[in-house]
Parts: sequence; structure tokens; C-alpha cells
Amino acid sequence: MGPSALPFDVWEGRTTSDKISLDVLMPNGLLIPLQVDWDATLFEIKEDAWEEAQKLPLYGLLHDMQTYIFLCINQTTAEQEEIIDENRRVSDVRPFQAILRLVEKKGDQAETQLNTQIGWLIGKGMYTSFKFSVFHSITSNDLLEQVLTKKAFLSGQRKGNVESYLLKICGHEEYLLDNYPLSQYKYIRQMIADEKIPELIMVSMGNIELEVDNIYESLDDLLTKKANSVNGTMTLSRKKLHSVSAWNIEEPFIISIDRVCKLNRDDDTQVTVQAGLFHGGDLLCELQKTSEVIVTGGEAKWESNKQLKFDLEVCNIPRMTRLCLVVYEVAHTAKGNKNRKYRSIGPDLYVNPIAWVNTTVYDFKNILKAGTVTLHMWWYSHELQAEDLFNHLGTVVTNPNLENTTELTLTFQKYHPQHSVSYPSLEKVLEHASLDLYQDTDGTPHASKPYLKHLSEVCSRDPLHQMHEQDKDLLWFLRQDCLHKFPNSLPKLLCCLKWNDRHDVAQVTALLQGWQLLPPEEALELLDYAYADQNVRNFAVKCLEQISDENLSLYLLQLVQALKHESYLYCDLVKFLLRRALKNQHIGHQLFWLLRSEMYVPSVSVRFGLLLEAYCRGAVEHINSLIKQVEALNRLKSINECIRRKEAKEKLRCVMQETLNQNSYREAFTNLHCPLDPVYKLHKLRVEKCRFMDSKMKPLWLVFENFDISGQDIYIIYKNGDDLRQDMLTLQMIRIMDKLWKEKGLDFRMIPYQCISTDYKVGLIEVVLNAETIANIQKEKGSSATSAFKKGSLLTWLKDHNPDEKSLNKAVEQFTLSCAGYCVATYVLGIADRHSDNIMVKTNGQLFHIDFGHILGKFKEKFGIRRERVPFVLTNDFVYVINKGSTQKSQEFSRFQDYCEKAFVILRRKGSLIISLFAMMLSTGIPELTSEKDLYYLRETLVLDMTESEALQHFRSKFLEALQNSWKTSLNWLAHNLAKDNKTVD
Repeated sequence: MGPSALPFDVWEGRTTSDKISLDVLMPNGLLIPLQVDWDATLFEIKEDAWEEAQKLPLYGLLHDMQTYIFLCINQTTAEQEEIIDENRRVSDVRPFQAILRLVEKKGDQAETQLNTQIGWLIGKGMYTSFKFSVFHSITSNDLLEQVLTKKAFLSGQRKGNVESYLLKICGHEEYLLDNYPLSQYKYIRQMIADEKIPELIMVSMGNIELEVDNIYESLDDLLTKKANSVNGTMTLSRKKLHSVSAWNIEEPFIISIDRVCKLNRDDDTQVTVQAGLFHGGDLLCELQKTSEVIVTGGEAKWESNKQLKFDLEVCNIPRMTRLCLVVYEVAHTAKGNKNRKYRSIGPDLYVNPIAWVNTTVYDFKNILKAGTVTLHMWWYSHELQAEDLFNHLGTVVTNPNLENTTELTLTFQKYHPQHSVSYPSLEKVLEHASLDLYQDTDGTPHASKPYLKHLSEVCSRDPLHQMHEQDKDLLWFLRQDCLHKFPNSLPKLLCCLKWNDRHDVAQVTALLQGWQLLPPEEALELLDYAYADQNVRNFAVKCLEQISDENLSLYLLQLVQALKHESYLYCDLVKFLLRRALKNQHIGHQLFWLLRSEMYVPSVSVRFGLLLEAYCRGAVEHINSLIKQVEALNRLKSINECIRRKEAKEKLRCVMQETLNQNSYREAFTNLHCPLDPVYKLHKLRVEKCRFMDSKMKPLWLVFENFDISGQDIYIIYKNGDDLRQDMLTLQMIRIMDKLWKEKGLDFRMIPYQCISTDYKVGLIEVVLNAETIANIQKEKGSSATSAFKKGSLLTWLKDHNPDEKSLNKAVEQFTLSCAGYCVATYVLGIADRHSDNIMVKTNGQLFHIDFGHILGKFKEKFGIRRERVPFVLTNDFVYVINKGSTQKSQEFSRFQDYCEKAFVILRRKGSLIISLFAMMLSTGIPELTSEKDLYYLRETLVLDMTESEALQHFRSKFLEALQNSWKTSLNWLAHNLAKDNKTVD
């Protein structure tokens, strides 16, 4: 029988009332077409298939129905998937082209299901491997017996003999010899101590060939006996153990550019490759570039002048140096092509960057790269790099899209004819440091009081302050004083040494061994892009070990971004985050979504996917909860896309509620942990209260019944089409500011509501209940567009909700405190686009801001004129509430101003922390935070170059400016009210 006719994708544009045409490939070779309900379970489909099979030939070849399971092609991973749970609905599984296959059950179903679940959960396919849970007392032979039994069961082949196999340590040329309990093997004990899963490979003894009776020979002797080697692979492996120290090679670093392929450029276009060696944000030596060559057939080749010799010896290349390359088009005029943005680099010389790529100079095993490699490049983004041709903060991972990307082939020079070149071990570095650590000092603190005072001043400056060369020299000369008296000077000290000098690197490495641990908040700075050195980053992680789970949760957003600045996936920061996530499921939940939300980004998808897999394997009990959340979000996305059709609002609302009432949707939203905050468990949707909102992307307004019958309903907004990462960052900073203020005894009644990005332009926002926008309040109490100028409307609204004097006074106090907090927070962060629809007030008086689409002073302009011309929003109606209805300046208003000044001073004292947290977010791709220049706005608002008294006076002038120009804000709000309908959706 032939397959039934199917559309390209049977799952698109279907409603739950539709029948689905489905084909089931039976184990006896027949293909049975079925018509099934949209929400039919797999078990029901199997029953229908069996019923049809009874009417057809070859039915006698089938075994009992329960001995078979379904296979399909997963549309998410494009891989074959075994479906163990037959209670799943076909509309949830959505097999590719509506084809299911029945096969006999086999293998470790629990492990297969786990791999399938993890693969679907993180959006990647998985590689299946054996996994055993055994007692530590089991012997190596007993484990081999289990492995052979499982292998025979899965392959259907005859079971092998234990005596014919050995267990090899994965990645090591080492074997578990003799028959001891596993816990007695050094490798197993080390892996258990590191909280890792031991990885072993079963190999046939017949394939292992070893040299005999040479245990007393030296390693050098063995390496010279190539002719006598019995096993080429083993000899090669042992050769790798012997290498030449990079610190003994004083030749310049050299690469050769061979060719660039798949260039999307016309023939006769001239291109050049430019290269630079970077360490963190520092250029280590002069840039080098090739000669100009002409593109032919999308390819550029360098036959001569292809060698790039850098003015830096191999011995002075830091361990974490990255080679950054960019291919750009060269032209002698910028005219002729409007689609290309040329940059002038000289008289009548313009360049247009095409693609870039970064790679580490040393590999993961500390070996200097040698030989020819092909790197798949990234298309150049003008948004990411405004001026610099290089993207030295970009990933060191090559583009995974191998077919459609520009390829650059280059050759790393080999510096030894026989051996590899390796970076010296920590022990060797410290040994080198001990020889010349004190060549310019006597090894003891000896700074005089004036110097100590100056040292203290230098160390207290913010991260963006440009240090003079004299200060750098002084700080480095007094490094012993820094070590013993100013441990907080470490970030400054690291900016003083010459990273292209191995002597300085050795000395700072030695200093780190005895450096006092920094508070976690200060150590965060050492994990941003500027600090590439592995020992520095490991020290920062060591400082973080003391951080509480609460504070770790607060800074986890930055720590996940810091992973992008790690040269290798296996590092101390990764181990720290996984360890803490596995110890605390709330941390694990947060880590999962921070990683999962960026899986669409090619440059991090592999790295983040591996981390997600590691977490899921370590927290199997958490998987079902996360799967439920991902399924629910997928359902919300399909509903949101359905109601974007251009139809009547009431009709779309009916479609939405009918869909939510279907069984499959009800199940998806039942007993679900809230992705916004797992402390809440959602029992079920209150469909009658759910709706969509009026804005362009039609966000969904969702109401859930609390799983705790004594708890209140939980309100959530689902957004699809808006980038919430900037909102996440801003709300996190407000949360941190609130913490800093509370530590000083000031509670400004802030409302940093929950917000989470779950995918590309998809996320959830917590709804703050009992609140209304300023626009709606003014409209309710004003009845005309000019209500923006009526200062009494807000106070009247508060009186309506707080009718007695005691409750009104309390509401005014709440308003005063929260208004002070948000005035300072929005001023410092440069939160723009403040209008009456994104400032809200709760009925209890708390004011708060929403919708943070513009930050760091990116104010909107029209016809070249900035719309917002005040430092922060402080309108007449706000002042009227603070003064409790008085038109004269009152004691209450003086107290409000005092609150603002105290809040500003507290934040200013923590300016370094605020700047560091934003610096760690430069790799996110947030449009308004792409370069170090964006950070300078924070420096300007906090006036970090001034003394505290000068800064306070400056803030007072800004406060007065906001107060005196409040009419300009009211005028903007009037224009906003006239241009926008402020009615809420019923």
C-alpha cells in the first residue's frame, strides 16, 4: 500500500477539530494509513494500527502489540527518536511528515529516554553511550562483565569473554590493570573527588601492543628508537608527552595566509587579510596584513608575501593569547556601492570588512598550534563593531555553518622539527618567577606614607579610569605593598604589567598564589573580557566559592556571559556554576534558562548545549519539570502566532480561549513550575481570565491558579517578538541597587518584577497586580488630553483607594520612597523613553517603571531634537503627591530630596561594581551595549572623577534641573496621550 498524500508540513495551520492523515510503518513491512484525531495518544494510534493490520496479509508475523515502540523523525533535532511514553499525544510529538514506525523494544530504555529528553529540552541531538550506576566495591572484571552483557543485548551478537578485554581511561593511554575494586584505582578516586563521572572505554587486548622490558630506559631513549617501535600509535602518544618549552623559543611568531574561499565578492575585487595578537582587550604587538590580491571565482590566493611575521617572540606570547583575523575589501574610492560601508584608512584608501574569525594560539592541552588549519569565518556585523576592524571580544569558536561561510586557510609555523611546543606548567612558571621576582624590589613592602596614600587613591578609582604610565610604573614597583595592604588593587595591578613579557607574567602568577581572597562582588570584575589570563580567572572563581546562593542568583546573568570570554569550555568557572547548580535546583533552574535562551546563537550553541547536557545528566530529577515548562512555552508560542491574524478582536479572543480549553493544552498548563520563578507552582490556567493585549505583537495575559490552594492567582505576560534581554539586565541592576540601599538601611519600596528571556525574542514578564499606568490614571481623573498638566489627578486616585487619613499617609510615604529610588535608578542607568504608559503606581502608593527598551542615555530623537530633556522624571503631579496636596515646598519634599541624595551617594560608592556588571554584558549582543564606550555613560552620571562632595553638588543641580523642567515632561506626555489610545484591553 502506498503512503497517503501529505502536505509539506501537516502540523501547520491545523485546528484541534481536524483529523490528521498519519502513516504507520509496521514491523512486518506494511505501511498503514490512518485518520486520527489531533489529540489522539500514541497508544490509541497503536491500537488502530493493530486493528487495521488484522485485516491485511502478514499479520501472523507480528508479535504482541506491547513488544513494539514507536520511532519517528524529531522535527526539532532532525534525528530519529524512540518514543517510550505512549500517553503522549501525536499533536505534541509532531512526527516529521506524519510518519511513525513501530520497532521491537531493545536496549536501556531509561537511558535512551533520558538522551531523547535532554536532546529535545536543549534543542540539540544527543550521542548515546553506556552508563552504569555501580557500587564502589565492584571490581574491574565485574564491570567488564556488565559492559559485555549490555553490548551483546543491544547488538544481538554473542557475548565476549572478560579475559579478552581491558578498560581504558577515556582520553588517556592508561588501563585499569588487574582485578581490583574500582575505588582503589587512582583515576576513579580522583574523578569521584572532583564530583565527575568516570569515563572508560572497553578495548580488545588483541589490539593493545606494548613495548616490553624497557621500564628502566629513559624517556629520551625510548623516543629515539622509532625503528624498534612495535606500536606506532603508542609511540606517537608518548612523543606527545615530550615537548619543548615555549619560553625557550626566542623566534618571532609567524603565520602564513594561504587562501580565502567562498568570498561573496565580484571578480577583480581586491581583498586583504589583517591579523593581530590580542590578550583580553590589549593588542600585544603591531598588526600585520597581507598584500592585496584579486578575487577570482570567489577565492583569493596568496602565492607570495603571504607570511606574516609579528614583532613578538614566541617566548613572550601569553597562554591565553588569541589570533584575530579579518578579511576586508580594499577600494580607492568609497563611491559606487550604496550597500557597502567603506571606512577610510588613508588618503584615497578605503576598506569594507567582509568576515572575521578568532582562534587561540595554544590549544586546550597547552600546545602551541602548528601546521595548516582552515577556519570558518563569521560575517562582519557593523552593529557589533563600530570602528575597530577586529572583533577581539568575539568567540574563538569557528562558524559551525560549514557550507555557507567564508573559509580562511592559514599555516602556523612549526618551531621544532620533532617535538611540539608547549606553554610551561604552573610549577615551571613559579620556578622562573622565583629567579627574578625581586629584581626591581627587595621583596618586602616599603612604601612611605605619601606613596601609600597615593596608592590608596589609585586603587579606589573606577575600572574605566585611564591610569597614567607613572601610576602604572609605581603600582607595579610597589606590588608587594599592594599584596599586603591593598588586596583590592589586584584589577589595577593586572593592568600595569606587560603581558607580552614572560617575566612580568611569571611574577604576577607568583603573586596570585599568596593574594588574599577578594569579596565576591569585587572578584566579578576579574571575569570580564579584559582579564584573559587563566590563573587570574581561576583566582576570581576561588573568590566566588564563598558567595551565598542568594547573591549567586543575583549575579548569575553576568557569570553566564563570562563563559563567552573563556577560551575553553573546561574551566574553573564552568565547574563552579555546574557544581552550585546541582547543589541548588533554583540556581539550576536559573542557569538552565540563561543558557537555553541563547541556544539560537551559533557561536555559543555547542558550548551552551554541552553545559545544558551536563546539568541535565547531573539533575535527572529536574528534567521532567523543565520539559513541562518548555512544552508550555511552545504551546504559548503557537497560540500567539495564531491570534496575530488580521481578524476581529472578539473572534481572535474566542479562538484563543477555545484553544486553551482543549485537553492537550489544559494538560500542558497543569501542575507546572513557573519558569519566571520556580518557587511558584502553577496548578492550571483560569481560561476565562486569559486574554491578549493590544500592542503589535499581541502579548498574552495569562492567569494561573496557584497549586497552593491558599495562595493567590499568578499573573504572567507572555511575549513573542520583543527582545527582553535589556529588560532583564535593567531589572537586575534595579534589584542590585535595592540590595545596596537596604544594606545601608534604606528601603525605597522598589518593585524589580521578574522577567526572563526563554528564546530568541521570546520571554515572560511578571504582572504586578493592583497597579495602573500614569496615563490611565490621568485619563480616568482628567477626561481630556490635557490631563497630563493636571497635577491633582494622581493624588485624587490615591485617595480613592486609600479613603482614610492613615492609609493615605502611608500611601504617600510609599510613593515618596519609591519615587526617590526610581528617580535615582533611572538617572544613573540612563533609562530613556519615559512616558506616562511605562510608569505605573500601585493602589498602595508604590511607583515603579516598566519597559526598558532604551538605556545608557540612548534617548529618542525626532528631527534631530531629543525628546527627553530632563535627567529623570519628576513632574508636578509627583511633587503634589509628595507634598500631600500642598503647592508650597514642604518638609516632606525636603525629605524626598534627601532620600534621592543618599541613594545617589550609595550607588556612587559602588560605581566600580555597577560598571563591572555592565562590562561583563558586552558580549550579549544587546543593541545599546556593544562597546566600552557605552560604559562611559555610567561614569558620567556617577561623576566618578569628582570628590564625593563635588558629586553631591552636581547631583543637586541635576535634581533642580529635573524639577524646573518638569513642564517639558508634561508636554511630552501630552503628545504621547494624543498619539496613543491608552485604554486597556477588557
